[in-house]
Amino acid sequence: MPAAGPRAVTSCQSATKGRSGTRIEPIDAEKRSYSFPKKYRILRTGDYRRVYDEGFRVSGPYFLAFCLAAESAGPRIGLTAPRAVGKAVDRNRVKRRLRESVRRQLWRLGPQWNIVFNARRSMLSASFDDLMREVERVFRKCKGG
Repeated sequence: MPAAGPRAVTSCQSATKGRSGTRIEPIDAEKRSYSFPKKYRILRTGDYRRVYDEGFRVSGPYFLAFCLAAESAGPRIGLTAPRAVGKAVDRNRVKRRLRESVRRQLWRLGPQWNIVFNARRSMLSASFDDLMREVERVFRKCKGG
């Protein structure tokens, strides 16, 4: 029987579930919730269409945001990445990065806002700090109307 060789460490908690050293802002400051549950997402095509048609646009270098103040339970966010961004791998990466930057700052947004972020190709090469600043700028503009 051959001797067992070295194995990858994937079952260790630090390799799979450990938290990074970055500070994450909570969605709900009182509850200290760090998740991005479905109640904060725009999921239906009709809801996306309503935000596009009735909301106002906020343009930026990394994405185009559509903001709509509506009667809803908590802020709701939608993420889109058109094929012009790149192949599926690139579109998914862009949406993951955008989702994380929104999730970290969602607690700053009022409960009446529905926002759809439409990613641009330039987001592939953007630093995460720049992306966070742009999301914060959109949230400020939405608050100001």
